[in-house]
Amino acid sequence: MSLLKLSIATTDYDHFRDLRMGLVRPEGIDLNWLTLGHHECFARFTANREFDLSELSFAKFAAQATRANPDIVGLPVICSRLFRFGSFYVNRNSGIRGVADLKGRKIGSPEWAHSAAVYMRGWMHNDMGVQLADVHWYQAGTNSPGREEKVELQLPQGVRLTRIADRSLSQMLASGEIDCAIVARPPDCFLQGHPDVARLYPDYLEMEERYYAKTRVWPIMHIVAMRREILQTHPWAARNLYKAFEEARRRSIERLLDPAVSRYPLAWLPEHARRMRDLFGGDPFPYGIEENRPTWEQMALYTHQQGIAHHRFTPEEIFPKGIMTRVVI
Repeated sequence: MSLLKLSIATTDYDHFRDLRMGLVRPEGIDLNWLTLGHHECFARFTANREFDLSELSFAKFAAQATRANPDIVGLPVICSRLFRFGSFYVNRNSGIRGVADLKGRKIGSPEWAHSAAVYMRGWMHNDMGVQLADVHWYQAGTNSPGREEKVELQLPQGVRLTRIADRSLSQMLASGEIDCAIVARPPDCFLQGHPDVARLYPDYLEMEERYYAKTRVWPIMHIVAMRREILQTHPWAARNLYKAFEEARRRSIERLLDPAVSRYPLAWLPEHARRMRDLFGGDPFPYGIEENRPTWEQMALYTHQQGIAHHRFTPEEIFPKGIMTRVVI
């Protein structure tokens, strides 16, 4: 039987590397792997479907996978996941000391369908009493002007969103034009030590541990999306891909936990990795549906509330039917 040839575009993650390099092979499939920056993956896949599979922002995926008759489906394979309490940056002159102080303020994020901001807006709205309509939202690139939304939106009633084309969030935060920015990476003004810019939660690591212990939510930023026509023509492909991704992930974590073979030149990293493994109940970076159900369901709620997803989806809806079928030998 000839191999099914598929193209895939992702960032160079260690947990994908053995699959990308051909050390792990999906049964019956030949992958042409393009290693690109994740913003390039997002833009080219959302606009033109240039690849068969692509790394995709979970929020952007939610927008496109919940359309009527969607042309994409997800794999329960996680490219990137991060807690985001460290993503709030404030101008000290705004007098903001906690999330309650963000009511009535000006807050920026790079895009509305920006997974890091979706999680934190959802937390503010559902848990902390700061409603979506309580804030004046601004959109601009974190460190460069001109960032544009990549997917369609239906903003909730009362939400104010102003798009800025000629300035970055970093510039606006440093000048006091906005009070806060929720961004995936630290803005330049913070990295360059601007005296008026600080993290809202410098103790974010402790906050995130407490949050996980309470909710079992381990926020997912990017997943792997696949053109649905592949599944329709080759229904076996999704499961074979998932198995290969899972094996590559297993090998990556095994390296990370073993100080004798760790590829990263950092002291004590395996010790930290083992602590995280134990904190997450034995698996520090799980794939799959049930293993991540609280997180899938939370993003379904948040993206629907925020006018990104067209309806509140279930994990079973966005992943191939039967992809997690249990096989017992």
